[in-house]
Amino acid sequence: MLHLDLDAFFAAVEQRDKPSLRGKPVVVGGTGGRGVVATASYEARVFGIGSAMPTQRARRLCPNAAYLAGRFEAYRTVSEQVMALARELSPLVEPLSLDEAYVDLSAVHDDLDVDAVTRIAQEFRAAVRARTGLTVSVGVGASKLLAKIASDLRKPDALVVVPPHEQRELLAPMSVRALPGVGAVTGDRLVRAGLRTVGDLAAADEAELVRMLGKAHGSGLLAFARGVDPRPVVAEREAKSVSAEETFALDLTDRRDLTERARRMAARVAARLQAAGVSGRTVTIKVRRYDFTTLNRSRTLPRTTCAAGEIAAQAAELLEGVDVADGVRLLGVGVSGLSEFSQADLLADLLDEQPDERPDEEPGERSGEQPEGSADPGHPDGGEPQGEPGALLEGGSPRPYGPHAAPGWRPGQDVAHAEHGPGWVQGSGAGRVTVRFEGPHTPVGRIRTFRDDDPGLVPVGPPVFDPERGGA
Repeated sequence: MLHLDLDAFFAAVEQRDKPSLRGKPVVVGGTGGRGVVATASYEARVFGIGSAMPTQRARRLCPNAAYLAGRFEAYRTVSEQVMALARELSPLVEPLSLDEAYVDLSAVHDDLDVDAVTRIAQEFRAAVRARTGLTVSVGVGASKLLAKIASDLRKPDALVVVPPHEQRELLAPMSVRALPGVGAVTGDRLVRAGLRTVGDLAAADEAELVRMLGKAHGSGLLAFARGVDPRPVVAEREAKSVSAEETFALDLTDRRDLTERARRMAARVAARLQAAGVSGRTVTIKVRRYDFTTLNRSRTLPRTTCAAGEIAAQAAELLEGVDVADGVRLLGVGVSGLSEFSQADLLADLLDEQPDERPDEEPGERSGEQPEGSADPGHPDGGEPQGEPGALLEGGSPRPYGPHAAPGWRPGQDVAHAEHGPGWVQGSGAGRVTVRFEGPHTPVGRIRTFRDDDPGLVPVGPPVFDPERGGA
């Protein structure tokens, strides 16, 4: 098994495409008051900044870092390139995220020895660097467990191969918290029982572990501690649910506003369901209140649906049963119980697409919609959809994150100017936007400041990285 993990992925793509950021601390994630760090460059990690840390705390630790809102399109392009290289090694590739995957080399090769595996992994790492300009850490072992642990041992830009006869020796001194399934609660229970290392756990009595943790968990952790992991690499992972959620810059109390935001999220969920060719029976809303308590409400329908209107209607009814008077900081909408499309789903979609019969209303008057160009700090087109990093970064809109960003611009965004050419937004506010004009194959670029409504400045897609040219 081979485990690949692109090093500080989002930040590394930013440094590749922005010469002025190379070798400097870069933080990618939510840039507003409630933003969360998705990835920090290794230069930023020196200051103690890590994933899932509130951005406000990161700013206190390293105020001079570059804080960027992220460019999902650029990250997805690089991820697709790396996964394509992985599939050249084996048809059994299991992506875990944009920057991480397992590869089952035994699906192609028989009786691989350490030298052969090392050569394959070295060639793969070189191919990733040549194609993308990025580094990847790779671990190879007899199981998913060993491959994952190996890839984490010497990051960044490392290769660790663990021969089967050395895996017990490698695992024994590690903390029990290094094993999958050992979180804070389980870890504390094991430590209190005197089981501090993986070696301690491997030598433990199975019956005692089962009494402490239950049959499945206790036996499973004992097997992991002894280096036994039968989990196969699964090329296609079936989704159990599809959801969207947003964390708001300010707590919201207006029910009409929350209902409109739920409608927008329902539309995004429906689009994802339809793109995947599936529909679901259970609609769920997630509400995190002002005091951080989280409520989940769900309803199972008599038939499956992937229709935005029906999902929105069910979400709105579920939201009616939640007290929002004291403030809501996060709202989510999801659909589970997935299966393939039915004819009823397709009919519902067609009904959803019928034109509205009320042309006399002004734009933005109905359903609390904002007029085009207005600020909307909770919507992915005008605010900061936070929570899980994947959702945080996926928006494709050019509008900024955070309540203080100027309309239309967000830090790190790719732009082009009619006179100065391509560049990226360093910051915006007070009616101005500052742009640095550079790209992956240029020297460090010059900075220019414009009015934020300058007609010569437009958002563009990410720059193309040419493997033949490399960095500047």
